[in-house]
Amino acid sequence: MHHSRTKTQIKKYSLFCVFVVKEIPAMKKPELLIPAGNFEKLKVAIHYGADAVYLAGPKYGLRKKAGNFSLQELEKAVKYAHQKETKVYLTVNIFARNNDLNGIAGYLKEIENLGADAVIIADPGVFHIAKKTVPNLPVHLSTQANTTNQESALFWKNQGVKRICLARELSLQETKEIIEKTDMEIELFIHGAMCISYSGRCLMSKYMAGRDANEGECSQTCRWEYYLMEDKRAGEYFPVEQDERGTYFFSSKDLCLIKYIPELIQSGASSFKIEGRMKSIYYTSVVTKIYREAIDRYWKDRENYLYNPEWEKELSKTSNRTFTTGFFNGESDNDTSTSSNAIQTYDFLGIVKEALSKNRALVDIRNKFASGDKIEWLGKKGKPASLKIDSILDAEGVRNKEVAQPNDKVIIQFDAPVEKYDILRKKRNGGSPHIMPGS
Repeated sequence: MHHSRTKTQIKKYSLFCVFVVKEIPAMKKPELLIPAGNFEKLKVAIHYGADAVYLAGPKYGLRKKAGNFSLQELEKAVKYAHQKETKVYLTVNIFARNNDLNGIAGYLKEIENLGADAVIIADPGVFHIAKKTVPNLPVHLSTQANTTNQESALFWKNQGVKRICLARELSLQETKEIIEKTDMEIELFIHGAMCISYSGRCLMSKYMAGRDANEGECSQTCRWEYYLMEDKRAGEYFPVEQDERGTYFFSSKDLCLIKYIPELIQSGASSFKIEGRMKSIYYTSVVTKIYREAIDRYWKDRENYLYNPEWEKELSKTSNRTFTTGFFNGESDNDTSTSSNAIQTYDFLGIVKEALSKNRALVDIRNKFASGDKIEWLGKKGKPASLKIDSILDAEGVRNKEVAQPNDKVIIQFDAPVEKYDILRKKRNGGSPHIMPGS
């Protein structure tokens, strides 16, 4: 027959098919990357499900007011995290001046010797030093490098950058295009405070308060209240009315993308990053817990995944300036807040320092509560549990206390087993918000 093929022809055809068919890479579960402003926050982040943490050492980070870590603490932190199968990324993301450069090479070598999994860099000069002095230490490019297109991403990839944290001003579609065109690790901010300046490169703080945000000393000048003054009417101030509380047209809302976990995972991004090295332990625990649950639920059963509205409600119980989706959908989602203050409807009461027998736990107290109070505690999984405080014992379990005060260590009875680093909280009286100025 004319349409028959010889064995040789079939073999050639088969080889040709193997050559031209490109296998679509399997989607990978993204990393949940959590800020760790100090050792306690690092432990809490890991407890609630962080895959990786990012933190700063004593130098060259952009959060000088965060707790940060000495080199000795860094060594312990890296060892602790690795024992828990959690990665550690060190920030060296200042925009360096000439007088900063002399010590950076030695500092990077110290970081490499500590066993950090990667270093986060923004400045090309710092990156150049890193590639010369610690060529085997992976470099993640900071969001402050303002990577907004695939050619920039490819440029950094060709220089040896392993991962890029994209600018927060990009839409989901732009992000997907960069991931498809570059085939490299991409990191995305999905929750937390945003800066009014492009990717955080702000000059306002330096100009108005003498503290350079690009060297780690941001004074949050954007959170201040502003008025308008016409050039020929010096001393006459006109409020640009925003609401009855004042005018805060530089103060941004907080990013929250909890509703878009499926789209974010489908984008192919390697890491989902949470902002907040200077935020509280309470913030760290709640945000880590909620995003861990959402990511795991989608990954386990994509076809039957359902968004849980309680997730955003829980996130709103942490300090925030109301939420926005930022530029996720292609346009700014009314990012300006109506106040410089953050609102928090729950008080953080304490953290479990040790789980004892019979559902008892030793708790390190941060805000006072009394016998008879109704509080909540958050385990790693599941809904917050309500708990009535029937009794408070001192750390020795001997003396009853009517009130637990900040810095006390007390023993309380729980309704179910608790774990070390679980946290306790209490709704404010009548649910009234706690205003946290400029936080």
